[in-house]
Parts: sequence; C-alpha cells; structure tokens
Amino acid sequence: MHRALSIRLSFASVLCLAALSAQAQQLPDFTQLVEKSAPAVVNVEASTSDSATPQGDLDDQDVPEIFKRFFGPGGPRQPRGGERHSLGSGFIISPDGYVLTNNHVVDGADEILIKLSDRRELEAKVVGTDKESDVALLKITSPTNLPTVPIGDSGKLKPGQWVVAIGSPFGLDHSITHGVVSFVGRSNGGADQQYVPFIQTDVPINRGNSGGPLFNLDGQVVGINSQIFSNTGGYMGVSFAIPINVAMNTVEQLKATGHVSRGVIGVGIQPVTRDFAKALGLPSTNGALVLSVQPGSGADKADIHVQDVILAYNGKPIDQTSDLPLLVGNTKPGTQAELKVFRDGKTFNTSVVVGELPRDKTTLASLNKEDGKIRNRLGIRVEDLTAEQRKQLGMKDQGVVISDISGAASRTALQPGDVVLMVNRKQVKTSGEFYDAIKDLKEGDSTMLLVKRGEATQFVAIAVPKSKDRG
Repeated sequence: MHRALSIRLSFASVLCLAALSAQAQQLPDFTQLVEKSAPAVVNVEASTSDSATPQGDLDDQDVPEIFKRFFGPGGPRQPRGGERHSLGSGFIISPDGYVLTNNHVVDGADEILIKLSDRRELEAKVVGTDKESDVALLKITSPTNLPTVPIGDSGKLKPGQWVVAIGSPFGLDHSITHGVVSFVGRSNGGADQQYVPFIQTDVPINRGNSGGPLFNLDGQVVGINSQIFSNTGGYMGVSFAIPINVAMNTVEQLKATGHVSRGVIGVGIQPVTRDFAKALGLPSTNGALVLSVQPGSGADKADIHVQDVILAYNGKPIDQTSDLPLLVGNTKPGTQAELKVFRDGKTFNTSVVVGELPRDKTTLASLNKEDGKIRNRLGIRVEDLTAEQRKQLGMKDQGVVISDISGAASRTALQPGDVVLMVNRKQVKTSGEFYDAIKDLKEGDSTMLLVKRGEATQFVAIAVPKSKDRG
C-alpha cells in the first residue's frame, strides 16, 4: 500500500517537473540578444550652461501630470560649477557615428558625452532635434570601431509580443528589462507629441532609460523609450516608446533639410461627446468634430464646414479625436488625402490636399553650424517663413521665425518658433534683413524685438553681454 502510494507520488512529481520544464522552454532567453546588441547601447550625458534651461527642468510642465519623461539618477543633476548635467540613454545606428536618443535628454546642451560599454567616452554634437516626436539625432565627432544596432519595423508589432529594453535606469548602465507590447498606436492624450503613435508596453522603465532602445526578439530596435505613465514619478507598469519607423523618418528629414515637415489640413477639432452625437444625429461618439476651418487651407478648399465630423482619414477610422492629428501630421505635405465626413445626417467622401504645419508650431532642428549667423551677439538664429507659413500666419511682408537660441537670448522669454516682426524700429521680412539689423550691435548695447507668439505680440528687450559676462 505504502509502496504503491510512493510510486504514484514519484510519478506525479516527474509529471510536474516535466510540465515546468516544458513551460520554461516556451519562455524566451534574451542572452544572445543582449550579447549582440548591448555594445551599441550608450549612455548620453548632456552638459548645459547655467544660463540656459534644459528641457529636463520643464519636465512636469511639458507633459500631462501622469506622463513623465525620465533622466538619470533623480533627473538632471544639480548645478555644479555653473553647469547642469542630464543623463539618458541612446543607441548607435550607423558605423559613422550617428546616435539616436530623446530630444529632452539633450535639449539646450552645450556639450554631449557618449559613453560606450567598453568604457570609451566620445564627444558628440547635435545634428538635429524634433520636439514633436521627442527625437534627437547626434553625431560622434571621432567615430572609430563603433558597434551598431539593427533597425526593425515597428509597423509589424502586435500586442502580446515580447520586447526588451536596455538602458541606464538610475545610472545603472546596461540594465536589461523585458515585457510585452500592451498596445500599438497609443496617443498620450495631450498636445505634446500628438504626432507620435506610441508603443505601450509593460517593460519596467525608470529614470535614465530615456532615449534607450526597445528590441524585438530578433534583436532589432523597434522603439525609443520615452515616457512612463505614473502618478509617483516611478514605474507603474505602463511605459511608452516612440516607434522606430517614426524615429527613422525624423532622422531622414533632419539629415536632408535640418527640420521635420508635418502635414496639416487646417481644422480645429474637439471630441464628439454623447450630447454632441445626439444633437448631430451621429450613431456613436467616434470621429473628430470640426470647430474651426482655417481660410485658404486644404480643408477650406475641400469645403469642410464647422460642425462636420471627420470619421475616417485615408480609409483609417477616427475612433477618437487624437487619431486625426497623428494621421495628418505623418502625411507628406502636398499629397492628397481622402476624408470620410458626416454632415446633416449624411456621410460623404471628399479629397483634401495636405499642407505643411508651420514650423512656428513645431520645433526646428538645432544644427550646430559654425556659419557666423548662429554665433551672433544676441545668440539668435532665424529662418525665412515659407509661403505656406505666411498664409497660415496671415503675414505677407513681415516676420522671420526663430529656430535656435543661446547666450543672451536664452536669458529672455524667447523660444524657437517665435516670429520676429521688428528689430528696434525696423521691420524684417528675411533672415538676411534680421542679421543686417543686428550686425553692428556692440557689447553693452540693448535692442528691442517685436515678437509674435500665437495670437500675442509683445516687445522683448535683449542686452548684449560684455565679454566678462559671457558663459
């Protein structure tokens, strides 16, 4: 009796161990992925002069309360010796030294140091940045024997797939975490980064992972870790990554033109509430309710009206309002798109020509050119407004857009995207006129700029610093 029971228990134990072994064999082993890809993952240390304000200092203001970006231990380091330091992660995408990270890791940086897994420390410069996608493209100044990561296709990601993150949470370099894709195409719910269809995962992400790669099981980068959903500032099981397809499109545009072009059709929109749906005769709350149409825009020419509801864009349904800016913004300006529209109880299709989002509403590339125009005494770089921008801003014979600020300008309220209308009493229409107007400024001089931001116009005074005051 006892012997039979013993045999049965032993047999049950064998079955249990066999089941556990089979289950273990089904779980992924990330060892080879890490050995192959980790060397191309880097630490990014950005140093900013105390006179400039790094993006990290504005973290809690720039994103909704529960969406947090993340840096190194405790965020940006405290000022030390007149400088601020922020830490993040990044990855090398080409042997000639191009590195991808987040814009908010290097925003406003004067110096950038790339630290490799083999303990090499290499200087890098900013090739270009795009605040709207939170992507920054860096270039190592003296690339030698650099490892690279393979680039994957984020469009093939599906919920439930395993993914791996490598980064430096709390300064613990080359830490490995893993999880699954929770959702693809997620909006962050705010105006910030409204053109990014985020990859949502449950991968543990913390401060210092920012800008690091998200890998699929083939060891290919499918995303850039960018934000977490949290009301504590720490990981709570919901993380967000920028799709690599979006990031690489940004890279191509930054290399080619120095800025990122995004589509716009010229409508103001808001969500369709249950009360709106009832009043309009809509069967659901899907779609984007049009509350304004910009004169002369693609939507205006396509005869879109206020109170129309846009239900689909190029065949893709607009389930929620935030879907429309994402789809339109990622459409190449000048192309034709198809809209499905609801009006007066009927649905119809119409074509619209996509315009270009004015660059005063998006971040221009911060190219590190030594062309003299950047190194002027005011520390302001400007660019000419395009015809499309002038039309949308209602400016025919006036204005240049600020694309970069440093030095004296960084101590004022000026920011990239502001439009300068006048220098002292002189109107400016081209970048050449702007630089001519400030070329004779001397140390200690003050100048007045008439600046337009959105619907507001005001004067901004800038004093040219004396040599001893320069950082």
